Amino acid sequence: MSRLSDLQARRRRLLARCELQRAELSERLGEFKDSPLTRVAGEMFGVGDGKGLPLARPLTWAAALAGLVLLRRPRQVLTLLMWARAAASLGSRATLILRLLGQLRGARGDAARARPARRAAAP
Repeated sequence: MSRLSDLQARRRRLLARCELQRAELSERLGEFKDSPLTRVAGEMFGVGDGKGLPLARPLTWAAALAGLVLLRRPRQVLTLLMWARAAASLGSRATLILRLLGQLRGARGDAARARPARRAAAP
């Protein structure tokens, strides 16, 4: 029976230790709830002025994470900005070319439709 009594004593010690840790944790959480940082975070996540949750939007989180990742790497940031600028320039030029091709095709289609009408009117 000494093994059983040893285990029960160990269990009581562990339970007492758990109670001490719970008390310490609740005290720390109480201090955390009263901090100014917690109030600011509550305002950011809270509903204010009917605008909804400012930090609950995925785009906001994506921008914040990208900012944190790229904050320490200025060379990569400049490279990324250069690639983004080149892609935007290429996209705008491609849009202009496609628009021009669409206008040319539209002008050809109008001219081709006008020719049969002239031939039919001539005889």
